[in-house]
Amino acid sequence: MTAASKSKIPDILKSHEGDLLKDWITQQLSGKIGRSDLMKESELRDQCEQFLRYLREAIRSGMVTDLTGNEWADLKSLLSEISASRARQGFSPAETAAFVFSFKQPLFDRLRQEYAKDADGLATDVWNATTVLDYLGLLTTEYYQKSREGVIVRQQRELMELSTPVVRLWDGVLALPLIGTLDSERTQVVMENLLQKIVETGSAIAIIDITGVPIVDTLVAQHLLKTVAAARLMGADCIISGIRPQIAQTIVHLGVDLKDVITKATLSDALSIAFQRTGYAVRKQGGSDAASANGTDNGVPSKAASPASKWQD
Repeated sequence: MTAASKSKIPDILKSHEGDLLKDWITQQLSGKIGRSDLMKESELRDQCEQFLRYLREAIRSGMVTDLTGNEWADLKSLLSEISASRARQGFSPAETAAFVFSFKQPLFDRLRQEYAKDADGLATDVWNATTVLDYLGLLTTEYYQKSREGVIVRQQRELMELSTPVVRLWDGVLALPLIGTLDSERTQVVMENLLQKIVETGSAIAIIDITGVPIVDTLVAQHLLKTVAAARLMGADCIISGIRPQIAQTIVHLGVDLKDVITKATLSDALSIAFQRTGYAVRKQGGSDAASANGTDNGVPSKAASPASKWQD
């Protein structure tokens, strides 16, 4: 390794910073890596100026190719910010890494001028510069990937929350339509959303509709039972609707105990039960008095209630 005091790189960065900056920016704007559609030239200049300043300070503080010391912390932090910013702006990983790699040519040109008659010194400092810039360029790719992974995780959680909406069907009645696979992580989101909505609305009935759940196995059934148990602790009863014949056979075959849970084939059946439990009478306009007197209206369960609690369709 070549010490900073024996290398000409720190002096070049200090004495020729303006020329290096100019050549570096020109190369980025004129080359294939230039993305004027994603970033303004002023922003690019600011990033390049900060990079050169932190690079000069890091190399001046220690070994040219020793990248493990604290003197490199500011430069690494800057590259992390630049990588995250470019990931949000739409740059590719290659374009982000090229920000660092493109500095090689301006720096190598200056090294050749400084080592005009010293081939050994030129080879040594070119190797040092290559080692540093390659490491920093690969580091930007690593930061970029971490940033993208963070974005993906947030988007997945947002989509998960959007895919598990809790709908207020009526006073005291909530509905939670589930679509897709129900795993442990999604169950946690479902449970949190449902419990929060129960607290906000004071609802006594929650309908969990699994019509859109393709497969119900032992794990899914256990997740449903946990959600039902959590809702009961909050003072709300749950009705599971969307029990298709195949799902019913699977649950029986698996030996899952749902005897304490009300289940219905369709959401409308579950809603009828919810209305009965909350004291609402469902009546159709023009319905016969006989049907109303018998407690049913065209096959829909009905329950006597005060005029203020009757629902007209």
